[in-house]
Amino acid sequence: MLAAKIVDAVRRTIGDAQSLVLLHEPYLPPNSSQYVQECIDTGWVSSAGAYVTKFEKQLSEFTGSARAVAVVNGTAALQLCFQLAGVQRDDEILCPSLSFVATANAISHCGAVPHFIDVEPTRMTLCPEELEKRLSLIGRTENGRFVNRETGRRIAAVCPMHCLGHPADIQGILDVCNRFELPLVEDAAESLGSYCAGKHTGRFGLISAVSFNGNKILTTGGGGAILTEDATLADRAKHLSTTAKVAHPWEFYHDEVAYNYRLPNINAALGCAQLEVLSETIAAKRRIADAYAESFRTLEEVDFIQEPSGTTSNYWLNGFILRPKHASIRDEILHALNAANYQSRPLWQPIHTFPMYIHYPRGPLENTMSLCARTINIPSSSQLLTRLASR
Repeated sequence: MLAAKIVDAVRRTIGDAQSLVLLHEPYLPPNSSQYVQECIDTGWVSSAGAYVTKFEKQLSEFTGSARAVAVVNGTAALQLCFQLAGVQRDDEILCPSLSFVATANAISHCGAVPHFIDVEPTRMTLCPEELEKRLSLIGRTENGRFVNRETGRRIAAVCPMHCLGHPADIQGILDVCNRFELPLVEDAAESLGSYCAGKHTGRFGLISAVSFNGNKILTTGGGGAILTEDATLADRAKHLSTTAKVAHPWEFYHDEVAYNYRLPNINAALGCAQLEVLSETIAAKRRIADAYAESFRTLEEVDFIQEPSGTTSNYWLNGFILRPKHASIRDEILHALNAANYQSRPLWQPIHTFPMYIHYPRGPLENTMSLCARTINIPSSSQLLTRLASR
């Protein structure tokens, strides 16, 4: 049985599971408690404090981005990215349906409309060819605005998501954006530590969002950040995320409607501890991915998901894709893996199938539907390396 062979491949990779092996658990290095305790001892636990500034500086240095602005979560970061890119109410933003729902929710929080585009069959990320075909089909210039001829709404931006940490064909997507004069906003929520042609994801477009949710490669409990090369946008992001408060020694003066989105200092302390060892964490995850790839190499019924050529992935979540003729037993395999104490899951349900998004505009989504029916993620925590070492 294929399910049994897959369970055996996972067992050969990470060893027997006497208790539940989680899909992805955080790694909190020893100095995490020291940094958090310092916040408690000094009373700097909220959105002001030295660790917030330190975390932003370390994040900027790690990614190579000119500026990083820390906020409460990845969804808030992406919402602000859209606003900073000039997205307005009733605009359309082209994005994948194969993503966590937060991608579309962030668009909706701006009062804008997600317009779903298909993904590439191997990268699982927004397909440049499908993007260009869709824009050529439905786009037209009207009174100096580029609009969807079918809805009359302005097309305001393109938002690819780097799926499972594997970089999209971001240069191909950027080329399309440039041809149609559309800003590129990257959803880099899952791809901290991933590179395309030696350049960190999130640095190709106008602005990008990163997530530090509890299941991400680096976590601050919640948390997210905005990355940009534009100092003006970064300053504006910080202003909007701190209730648009104008600096003053004692007055509380706010000059526009804004958000209380700043990351608390105590959360940033957790992030600083992990950033100090993030390169080692990613190296460990890449070794785990190599081990999985070797174990799955002889299984002709599946394709282990590996980084695209010309990229370096953080391998946030490892996974495999069933060949089409085996799609019908996906849930049988999921049941077998979880019953063997290897926590596993399918990809997200496509966003366009949710009731609140079912009537929104979209192009053909054959690859999206096929991949969702055939992809399974398996345990990927960096701590799995200790299992490998102990064998």
